[in-house]
Amino acid sequence: MECAFVGAGAVAEKYAAGLSESSIELTAVCDLAMDRAERLADAHGATPYSDLESLLDAERVPLVVNLTSHAAHADVTETALGRGRHVFSEKPLALDADRAAALVEAADERNLALDCAPITHRCDAQRHAQSFLRDGRFGPVRLGYAHAHVGRVNEWHDSPGSFLSVGPLYDGAVYPLTLLVEWFGPVERIRVADALDIWPDRADDRPERPAHVESTIEFASGPVVRLTASLYAPHRSREFYGLELHGDDGSLSLDDTGALAARPDTVSVGGLGRPYVSAPHPSPERERSHLSGPAQLAAAIRNGRRPTRGARRAAHVVAVCNAIERAARDRTEVAVSITERDRSALTVTTPETLAVRPPTQSASLIGADTDERMRNGALRLPPVGFGCSRYRDGAYVDRIDSIATALDAGYRLLDSAELYGNEARIGDLLDAPGSPDRDGLVLVSKVWNTNHAHVAEACEGTLTELGIDALDAYLLHWPDAWQYQGPLTELADLPPAEQEALTFPTDDAGAPATADVPLTETWRRMEAVHDRGLTRTIGVCNVSLAQLQELIEIARIPPAIVQIESHPYRPRDDLIEACHARGIRVMAHSPLSAPGLLEEPVLEAIAAEHDVAPAAVAIAYHVDRGVVPIPSSTDADHVVDNLAAARLQLTESDRDRLSTLAGTEYER
Repeated sequence: MECAFVGAGAVAEKYAAGLSESSIELTAVCDLAMDRAERLADAHGATPYSDLESLLDAERVPLVVNLTSHAAHADVTETALGRGRHVFSEKPLALDADRAAALVEAADERNLALDCAPITHRCDAQRHAQSFLRDGRFGPVRLGYAHAHVGRVNEWHDSPGSFLSVGPLYDGAVYPLTLLVEWFGPVERIRVADALDIWPDRADDRPERPAHVESTIEFASGPVVRLTASLYAPHRSREFYGLELHGDDGSLSLDDTGALAARPDTVSVGGLGRPYVSAPHPSPERERSHLSGPAQLAAAIRNGRRPTRGARRAAHVVAVCNAIERAARDRTEVAVSITERDRSALTVTTPETLAVRPPTQSASLIGADTDERMRNGALRLPPVGFGCSRYRDGAYVDRIDSIATALDAGYRLLDSAELYGNEARIGDLLDAPGSPDRDGLVLVSKVWNTNHAHVAEACEGTLTELGIDALDAYLLHWPDAWQYQGPLTELADLPPAEQEALTFPTDDAGAPATADVPLTETWRRMEAVHDRGLTRTIGVCNVSLAQLQELIEIARIPPAIVQIESHPYRPRDDLIEACHARGIRVMAHSPLSAPGLLEEPVLEAIAAEHDVAPAAVAIAYHVDRGVVPIPSSTDADHVVDNLAAARLQLTESDRDRLSTLAGTEYER
């Protein structure tokens, strides 16, 4: 779609930087300073103008991108809408709430699209933060702190005049406000506000509005947020554009509401009574360009839509800024005016609503959705899961703290088993305040070797200990059957010797005490628990390709998941390719534990090139192949780093070097 830029200053250069990768074509540029218009137009094969009316007379571009100074936004948008053009405007939409609302109504009356920056509520870091709010883990969110420290623009910006004229609210505060309105809906009132007219005596240029503003904002959905916006607090101060939200059951920190990409530490989560841990976005970094806002609007227009919701949100943000100024000036509480149409358009299902769960259903699959989940068998797995096994180097380790850290960091697949003996403790954790909603988790468990003839009993025991109605996946831990030793419940409460006796029975010669239970019969029992709705899918672990093929031949319900040991020393390519060809998902246990793997020179070299640890390369190795690794750790930093490894994108050279490690001998 052809577009025109109105304004050719510094921000226009940022928008223009995305043109080569966009479907938008810049055909005209307008700026009061003709030399600036010519410079930008020449760089992109566009026609320069110094007068907006002349541009609109000469050009039929359907989309105008308004990149003028803050105070000029409303005039330019009004003119473009009046001439029948769709508009994307830089923020703010206007400086006056009534003017902003009139622009939205004008767009609706003319059936034109209108949108406004910032677009950061659509960016990865902010959406990742929102996913934590939406999974109910914080309970009702009641309190927040937001900062917008624009900084002393006369020291870092080439043209500070526009910033100084509007103050910190209309340039900086719009970032956290836009995000908060998107998440929580409209603001109801400004409870209190104060403004400070402070500025260094040495400065020649001074802000025309107070340089520092603080306010307490109450949203109609409940949260109360203290907002600080400042031109005086230095740019890139510690708080910068940070946002911190506190709920009954935990806290969320987003260190930059204006971030266009998600760094591993942009989002942090603190469970109730637990310290913050980084919650890395488990996907490769994707930075949005400034132009993605106009590009998305253009796509909507091409599809026949004329969206104005973004502009309504932007108009409401202007109304909030106006109300903050009035509250500071009059030293009184101020209601934020909003029409019923705008209230309806901006009201969202709040985290508070999502967090309220009936106590008897807090960790179960409930309602009609349960039947659908059981019928379709489709299972969407996150890129990395968390292994809940206890380390067995001569001692059993309580894993609950590390599992809680994993949930805080953002793991949403927990790989458990009755052998691990801690499913009751995991169940207590899942039922405790601050745990994600059940529908946001993928819960996997495994039936142990001694229970091949007692699959239903084992599955029911696991469900009871986890406190849930159904698993997402129930797997056969090993294809070998051993002698039945009775139910394996709450093993972690038993002395290690008793645990070993129950789970690793031996014959008189000290070998495993096997049982005559054919794999085909065990699989029939696995199918039966699936038929009963006790698990969404079934699968098998630690099988060879031949065993898997044999199982598939006799299966009425084929395995949905195969879990195997895999790492660069043991890639298992044939088995993985066979699984993927049949639509079977593969999980890799023990992805980091092969002796010598993390000291392997090839991994160390690749890790150094990407500035990560060798463990990150070992995990990315699986994600790159479409395999879900399930690392395990009791070290909080390692827990976070292992999840962040999903963001690492390997090169063809990396893959070639890793392939040379296949077949390396090792001993456990």
